[in-house]
This record gives sequence, C-alpha cells and structure tokens, in this order.
Amino acid sequence: MNQLLCFSNDANVKEAFKDYMYHYFSTELKREGFDAYDKSISFAEKDKKMNTLLVKEVKTLAGINFSTDSEISKEMWAVNPNIQWATMAVTNSLIDMIIPDVLDKTIGMYTESRTIAMGDSASFIVEPNDLFLVSKAGRDQRTVEFQRQFEGMVTVVPENRAITVAVNLYRVLCGMDSLAKFVAKAILSIEQQITREVYTAFDEAMGQLPTSLESGELRVAGYDKKKVVALAQRVSAYNNGAPAVFVGTKLALSEILPDNANYRYFLDSDYVTLGYVRNMAGFDTIELPQIAKANGSYELALKDDRFYVLSPSSQKIVKLVYEGSSMTNTIEAYRSANLTETTTINKSWGIAIATNATAGIVTTA
Repeated sequence: MNQLLCFSNDANVKEAFKDYMYHYFSTELKREGFDAYDKSISFAEKDKKMNTLLVKEVKTLAGINFSTDSEISKEMWAVNPNIQWATMAVTNSLIDMIIPDVLDKTIGMYTESRTIAMGDSASFIVEPNDLFLVSKAGRDQRTVEFQRQFEGMVTVVPENRAITVAVNLYRVLCGMDSLAKFVAKAILSIEQQITREVYTAFDEAMGQLPTSLESGELRVAGYDKKKVVALAQRVSAYNNGAPAVFVGTKLALSEILPDNANYRYFLDSDYVTLGYVRNMAGFDTIELPQIAKANGSYELALKDDRFYVLSPSSQKIVKLVYEGSSMTNTIEAYRSANLTETTTINKSWGIAIATNATAGIVTTA
C-alpha cells in the first residue's frame, strides 16, 4: 500500500487531498463525521489550491514542465502521452488512498476491508464462536465428553467494475476544469456503488436469519419493545458479552420508542433534534446514512422498514476485498469520430458474508 499512499515525494499533497475531501463531504454533501479539515479557508479557494497541487504533481511524474512561458502551448502539452499517463496515475493514487477511509465511516459498522495484490484472492478464517461445554464429573472420572472445534474458510474473488466519463484533458490542464473535482466525483461514485453492494449483501444475509429458535428468535417482525430488547440481549450474550447496538437509517431508528404512547419530548431532546433516540434500554443506536439507488427513479438504496441488532466489536459480518490499485485508460479525442476524449476508471472488489458473530433484524413494516 505504500506505493498508493506515497505516490508523491511531497507528503503534503496526500494530506492536502484528504483535507480537501473531508471539506467536500462535510460542506458540499453535508455528511457527518468529516469535520477534521482546515476551516480557515473556503472550499472554493481550497479547490483552486488543490488543483494547482495536482497539476504540479502531474508535471513531476511526467518530467515535463508545461509552463506559461513555454513557446509550446498548453493545448499541445495536453496531448503528450507522458502528461496523460501522469494525470491518470495521480487520479488512480488518490482514489485508492481515500476510498477506504471514506467507506469506513459508512459501512465500517458491519464490514471488514482488506486489500490484496492484483490477480490474488482473499481467504477469511471463520473460527467457532461457541464456548466449550462444562460438565459435572466424578472425582474418580478421568475425562468427560470430548469436544473439538473446526475452523471454516471463505474465499473472496474480486470482480472488476468500471466508470467511463467524457473528460476534456485540455480544459483540465489549462485550468478551466478542476482535476480535483473530477477525482472527488469519481471517488463519490465508487464509494456509493460499494456501499450499495455491501449493504445489499448484508441485508440479504440478515433476511435469512431464523425467526424462531429454542433459545429465541433472531428475526423479529413488527416493533415490540420487549422482543427487541430481548433480541439485543440475545445478540450480546451469544457474542460473548460484546455490547449490542441498533443500526439503521434515520427513519428506521425513529420507530424505536417506549411502549407507552403518552410520552412527551422536549424540543431539545434527541428524538426531536436527531429524529431518533440515542439510547434505548441501555442499547445505543447508530444511524446508517441513506444513499440514492442511482436508477433514476428517486428510490433509496437502504431500507427504511428495518433496523439491525449488531455487536460492532465482534467479528464483522461482511468482508470487502479490494484487488490491487485502480487502473485508468484514456482514449484521445482525435481517435474518436466526435472528438470526445473518454476516460475509464477500473476498480476491482469482492464481497462475501463470512463471520462467527450473531446478529438480528427487526422489520417495522
């Protein structure tokens, strides 16, 4: 990962782009958890400075200084293959650097991430979560019932995904379009796609949980405070005491209320200001940020009619594997009939359910 994180000899570029992305997510997208950025300058000013740093990095990697004093125009420098390669190399490095950090704030509650080399697959060992049975035994009895546990293994093979967009490299290198915003939009697109795929795998796995066991149910239909609290206790107990939490969208968590309908809330209470209570019967609630389904129908990707009961400190339920680094290829404008320059970003990842943890689900509708 060092070659991805340290693509620049100047560590300030890496730190500056992380600060830029946090500022973008916090102020432009209004997301929570991205407050660690420099607030002394505006985002517009930071965008200009970030774009200048990225163009400088392109010059360094390409070994070419396309300055304004040069007799050769920047439009001609833009078709130089070294500059095109360096531009995409910087883009790839920034995407690979920031995506894991961004994703951890949205799906890290139930997802473990791992990066592997190009062409590899990842294997996850799933150890039994059960404890050994303790039996009464006579003082003259040498042994009791033999017990042995076996590990399981789940293999994840990543698959490639791609984004193709029209990019005017001339405008980028001439300072008329922002390379920083282009990279930020690519990161946001990949982040949301991974979030959708990981959540779908997670939700489908939760939907397969049994509705009844001898010890109790792990899937509860309809909000019933006693059943929900019992489920949270069960999840915590079978995760060897790891604290359970309620996880869901804002709308789903708003269903978690006391049984008595005659309750009142102050205007500054959590339920009024957040839309849900932070704690119910000693169990914390954690919101999953809602995202678009991206099919043009204005549907939402995360389901609002259910919330989940998890122990975040136990083994994560979903495994997310990144294969190698991003790869980018660009088709020059003069190679297409309509003089459109296209850039394709390729990123490979794989998703699987592999865990020894116990979890539950509550459907509210």
